[in-house]
Amino acid sequence: MLRRGPQKAYASGEFYRRELPLLLGALKKLNAPPSVVVIDGNVWLDANGWGGLGAHLYGELGQGAVVVGVAKTRFAGGHAFAEQVMRGKGSSPLYVTAAGIEADEAAAHVRRMHGEHRIPMLIALADRLARQVLKA
Repeated sequence: MLRRGPQKAYASGEFYRRELPLLLGALKKLNAPPSVVVIDGNVWLDANGWGGLGAHLYGELGQGAVVVGVAKTRFAGGHAFAEQVMRGKGSSPLYVTAAGIEADEAAAHVRRMHGEHRIPMLIALADRLARQVLKA
């Protein structure tokens, strides 16, 4: 079971400080390292290489796994550089950034992910499971 330590205060652009240790702990429990990790968040925060959670994860994994970030909302610093993906019947895009793969290719994969709604089923299920674990 993953345990969350004292909650760190959120700071814009530093979401990774709170979430990265949890992701790394979960990935260590796998029998084999993943070749692709899809996160509910950003890989890049701007076009100049300011790294979000996904970029830090990519670095921690030794750049050995593709990391695809799927953000539901625009980062305050922009998202003009992110690939926008429309899914389902919603009118709001998802913002896709990636490391280890071109963002347009990652966006094409996100478009094809299972689920009829805006949020791909895999991401919705992972979010639901994480919330259940944190309540326990």
